[in-house]
Amino acid sequence: MPKTSKVKKKTSKIKSKTKSKPKIKVISKPKIVVKTPIKISKNYIPKDNEKYMCEKHKVFFRIKLQDWRKELVKANNEALYNGSMDDNSISADIVDQASSYTDKNVEMKAINRQIKLISEIDKALIRIKDDTYGYCLDTAEPIGLKRLMARPVAKYTIAAQEKHEKNEKVHADD
Repeated sequence: MPKTSKVKKKTSKIKSKTKSKPKIKVISKPKIVVKTPIKISKNYIPKDNEKYMCEKHKVFFRIKLQDWRKELVKANNEALYNGSMDDNSISADIVDQASSYTDKNVEMKAINRQIKLISEIDKALIRIKDDTYGYCLDTAEPIGLKRLMARPVAKYTIAAQEKHEKNEKVHADD
């Protein structure tokens, strides 16, 4: 008998079992944009050819307003401190007393004006943070660099300011 060899057929089983993975929605985190503080030189002056109220302008006016505020607070503190020293000196002469009273009255009015100005500076600094600084509160038009350089706490364009002053005059006459 002849030898027969058994050959096994190789069958490969393909697994058709594919597990379907559940779809997971990936929620991306919001990108946090970190602004690096812009540095300007001490000699920097805003120019008309730059974009109006760009970051450089905001930094310039913020520094200008903060320095102005510090000067006013220092001057007020000195005036109040030095003014209180004079209270102890009471003169027997009625003319000297009247003169002293008038001087103190004028000084206190000046201090009150400076306190109001400090309040306006604080409001201007808030407008810088809110990105509304440099734009008219009535018309939302740009106030202009020249006006802001002259009066950093300006809230209105020249035309809107004149209108406001006219309205105040009309109401003051009533």
